[in-house]
Amino acid sequence: MPLNIETFKNQGWRPGGNFGGTTLFKALGHPYASERGQALVRRLRRVGSVAVYDPLGHAADFEVLYPLDGCDVVAAFVRDIDRVGANVAGRGARPVTELPGCAASTLLIAAFDSDRLRDHIRHLAPEKMEIVSLDEMRLPEDWLSNRRRYLDPLNFATNFAFFRDTRDLHTSVRTANYWAGYGARDAELWLRLFDESGAVLASWNEPLSGADSSIAIDSAEVRSRFGLDDFRGSLFIHALRVRGHDVVKYALDIRGNGADTLSCTHDANAWPADLYAGAPAPDEGERVVLWIQNSHPLAIPRGGVGLNAMGSPDVAWLDREIPAFGTHALDVATLLPDLRWPSQIEIRAGRYFVRPRYEIEGPGGRRRIAHANVERTDLKPDPRIPDLAPLMGKGYILPFPVPPVSDFGSLVLPTPMATAQRELPIGCALMDATGERVAERFLGRVARRDSAVVDIDSWTRDEGVDLPSGYGHVELLYDFRDGGDADGWLHGIARYRRRDGGHAAETSFGAHIFNTPIVYRDEPQSYASDPPGLSTRLFLRVGGDGLQTMCHLIYPASRPWRDFSDTRLVLHDEDGEVVDTVSVQIPCGGSLHWRYHETFVADAVGRAGDGAWILVRDATCRLFGYHGLLSDGDAFSLDHMFGF
Repeated sequence: MPLNIETFKNQGWRPGGNFGGTTLFKALGHPYASERGQALVRRLRRVGSVAVYDPLGHAADFEVLYPLDGCDVVAAFVRDIDRVGANVAGRGARPVTELPGCAASTLLIAAFDSDRLRDHIRHLAPEKMEIVSLDEMRLPEDWLSNRRRYLDPLNFATNFAFFRDTRDLHTSVRTANYWAGYGARDAELWLRLFDESGAVLASWNEPLSGADSSIAIDSAEVRSRFGLDDFRGSLFIHALRVRGHDVVKYALDIRGNGADTLSCTHDANAWPADLYAGAPAPDEGERVVLWIQNSHPLAIPRGGVGLNAMGSPDVAWLDREIPAFGTHALDVATLLPDLRWPSQIEIRAGRYFVRPRYEIEGPGGRRRIAHANVERTDLKPDPRIPDLAPLMGKGYILPFPVPPVSDFGSLVLPTPMATAQRELPIGCALMDATGERVAERFLGRVARRDSAVVDIDSWTRDEGVDLPSGYGHVELLYDFRDGGDADGWLHGIARYRRRDGGHAAETSFGAHIFNTPIVYRDEPQSYASDPPGLSTRLFLRVGGDGLQTMCHLIYPASRPWRDFSDTRLVLHDEDGEVVDTVSVQIPCGGSLHWRYHETFVADAVGRAGDGAWILVRDATCRLFGYHGLLSDGDAFSLDHMFGF
């Protein structure tokens, strides 16, 4: 059974995006607060009889994470007449006006910011009744962005990162102080590192300096600082005293001591979901490991996590417990031994963990990391989408880069990403960097259980399709020529392989409507204001240690927009100071593939240093970007960039 706690509610657009999930579960399950929540329950077990007052309906979520087993709950009260008789803490709820007749020694108000709620009923409580509340588990006041409203989403700008350091593998988290651009003056990060068993390895604060400064959290440095052995686990990140965004966004790089390991992914969705999809089955000679990071202060029970082939009702359940805040490496072949690429895996997560990473280990120890995506349970087909063309042109576009075909092979795989999607009516277009559509293909009404791989080599080599620029991008699009329906939640996986050695990388994302002033639902999406989003602010981390940085910027347009972008590549040093700016233009419907050391002069690269990062800024259009690193050997990484 899924964990009976609300982690996400689709409330439409709000500043900073709608990706942080609900705030209550983050306040209850926060690693710092959870220690106080457990202490509160231990206290209630000692005081004798307990009554629960649930004015806001928060008691049920509290009990999921902090069961009141062992507490002598004798009564429950509510203020909403429609909830009288409901089950609250195992008791039939009574109207709070009956509180004077309650003989409990302690009253628990199941709410934060309880002073006003307490004042409303203090005179109703018997004189000797002690009153406590969830405020007993509040975070420190100086952590909060909004001290007047504890459950303000900005007070819980949190996320989890997969974090590992072993003899052969190292991890780094890179981000920038983008909150300063929204007015935050003294933001910092509070971090807690958990090992596989959920034990705390370290807790510390990382200060954030001024606007546009960067921060790197390196596993080898953390290991040295705290005198740790090998570890694999979760890094919990809380950005304190922020403005503008309630989600911690970051780029995550995995590197090895040799040239055979270089991979990257990015931030997790900050809320645990019921289901995830878009994870591939292993190809011949591959092993796919799903990294499950328990995101709550209670264990995932045996049978709490399951896998099935996409479109199959047969679920294989994991027969082991995963401890609170623990991490488990699940080899998918142990549950689905016969499944092979290009089949896809559906993950039954039960709201226990944030969006999981999967790591593919190939021949010769090569590995690449990516993530599954949230499979929506609240979407239904939208009959308006097939009729959007007169207003929205292409409508939803999912753009993936086609890096230089002389150096890379590219595959794209559409992935079902909502439980109501029984099929995907889908086509794709191959776009040259100039914006010219050079080929298109109708994939059909692809059934949920099927996988339709688009191999770019089959166009550029086998069918003789020419990309005049040598690179470009591919667009997945809805195609209703044979009917079908859609819900706007179109996703896909892109897989890349370097021709001079075979190292691979992959990434995944979902479709958006791009570059039109007409708004449909919350598209074109904006990070900073109401839709439409018609500007760009992307984070590009720069690789150190002899690694080359590459970037592939795409200018997708649902309708014809400005003929060319007006894009600035702004190079910052670690402290946020601007070192150099390069201006580029990208044709509408086209793309630009560029390398850091070829675009910026050597003097600027030297002055920027290893902590450098680049802001991709355009006030005229919305770009979509992908970044990667290349080693002197054949190893490389590729993933999409984050915006803010």
